[in-house]
Amino acid sequence: MAEERVLDLPEDFETFPEARKKAFLSMKELKEQGRRIVGVFCTYTPWELIEAADAVAVNLCGIGDDNAQLGERDLPQNLCPLVKASYGGAANDRCPFFYFADMVLAETTCDGKKKMYELMGQLKHCHIMQLPPGRYGRGALEFWMKEVEDVRSDLEDFYGITITDDDIRRAIRLRNRERKAILDFYEIGKLKPTPITGYEINTVINANDFQFDLEEKIRYLENRTAELRQKYEEECKGKPSRPRILITGCPTQGVLDKVIKRVEELGADIVGFENCCGPREKKDPIDEELAETDPIRAISEKYLRVNCSVMSPNPGRLEAMQQMIEDYQVDGVVEVLLTACHTFAIESVSVRNFVKGLGIPYTSITTDYSPSDQAQIDTRLGAFIEML
Repeated sequence: MAEERVLDLPEDFETFPEARKKAFLSMKELKEQGRRIVGVFCTYTPWELIEAADAVAVNLCGIGDDNAQLGERDLPQNLCPLVKASYGGAANDRCPFFYFADMVLAETTCDGKKKMYELMGQLKHCHIMQLPPGRYGRGALEFWMKEVEDVRSDLEDFYGITITDDDIRRAIRLRNRERKAILDFYEIGKLKPTPITGYEINTVINANDFQFDLEEKIRYLENRTAELRQKYEEECKGKPSRPRILITGCPTQGVLDKVIKRVEELGADIVGFENCCGPREKKDPIDEELAETDPIRAISEKYLRVNCSVMSPNPGRLEAMQQMIEDYQVDGVVEVLLTACHTFAIESVSVRNFVKGLGIPYTSITTDYSPSDQAQIDTRLGAFIEML
């Protein structure tokens, strides 16, 4: 097995739990100031409409084995831990973001979440966006445009406001700037050897989701990206590289220490993320020119292009993965599958065959939020990295 290493993290590095705790206080202050607060879950959520409503979007809690166990009071045990934790945290007042949110804007990215929202809707107003079964089906875009327009109407009715097209256009421009800042930060991983750990990349991005001042968030990411590029030129360029890993599959917020951190402690570098926590949604900005004439269509077209496993078929994911393998000079792919996440689990067969067809080693880890399988995961990851 590869030699374990201590991760090189900056002195001011803030873990994901620490960032969330600070965000609890920020959210309380925003609520006391009378700000509108909308809870969200997924990359399909049109954050631009929340921004246009002069509201704050906050990611709700979908992590923690304790929250997942609480969710099992009402939900089946053999359900995705993310779904169980999302409900468990909300129903048991363990998610301050849900507590402070005025409403929830959610989406039907899996059957478990779809049915869970029925229970969550008994706790707080939930607007559910129904996704079409695929990007290319007859009437898919028209259906999705109606769903996006319904979000606008519900926000207006719920808050008693009017959201103008100009409000939406301003929000689109701001969120596109944010997308570029996030994408530039992710693409530091293309440098070889990488000047930043994948653990820090994932943690910084996740933590910055709780930076509610978007201008400040953009400034921070731009500055950190510039620092890392300078670090590469002064300290890393020309030095040997460790095995370079691409993470794909399910969201990894709930398994940051369990999988992401351990990959790097066991001797490899995570350089890219082809999953919900990666640059998937950020690589594709909203068409600002189209937004000048039809902002709802521009938003709808953009979000319908997200390469999520819920879409059938979903060839865009494999195309994007091949591009990332080439751009990030990847030596191996690790797919993270959360227990009972059926869409990603079934799609993993195609991913495995595709990656191996490119001549790239592949392995998958199926897990939940419990620490009980840590030793088994370490053994599998260690053997995979040793092979590289």
